[in-house]
Amino acid sequence: MQQLNLPPCNLAIKNGLQNKYIFDIIRKKYIVLTPEEWVRQHFVHFLINYKHYPKNLMRTENGLKVYNTVKRSDIVIYNRNAEAVALVECKAPEVKICQSTFDQIARYNIHFNASILMVTNGLDTYCVKTDKEEGGFRFLEDIPDYQNI
Repeated sequence: MQQLNLPPCNLAIKNGLQNKYIFDIIRKKYIVLTPEEWVRQHFVHFLINYKHYPKNLMRTENGLKVYNTVKRSDIVIYNRNAEAVALVECKAPEVKICQSTFDQIARYNIHFNASILMVTNGLDTYCVKTDKEEGGFRFLEDIPDYQNI
């Protein structure tokens, strides 16, 4: 898999009959290793190990309904009151982060109403803080530690 612009982490990978699998420490099971899953697992480890996000308050591949269509959010981070505080959209490294990526996470955030939105392809990562009262957002220079959300 492609080298990412994220700190190295210890990922469990195993070979299956037709695919490679990567262990998702949030769902506690092996998932087919795709380029997007490679990014998602690296980003989960980054959030836990470097930004101090509690593993027990994270969900991966969380189902949601957007305009009567069932979708899956990549990573959702909750507070201790079970309210979503951050939402992450992961793309494969070869997928450029563009306006449609931000549109996608904004649509998902209609459901979650999180204050922090992150998009990454493992090479480029962007983080915005939403302004729930004004309806806008501002880009952050860095991903905040969990305690600063």
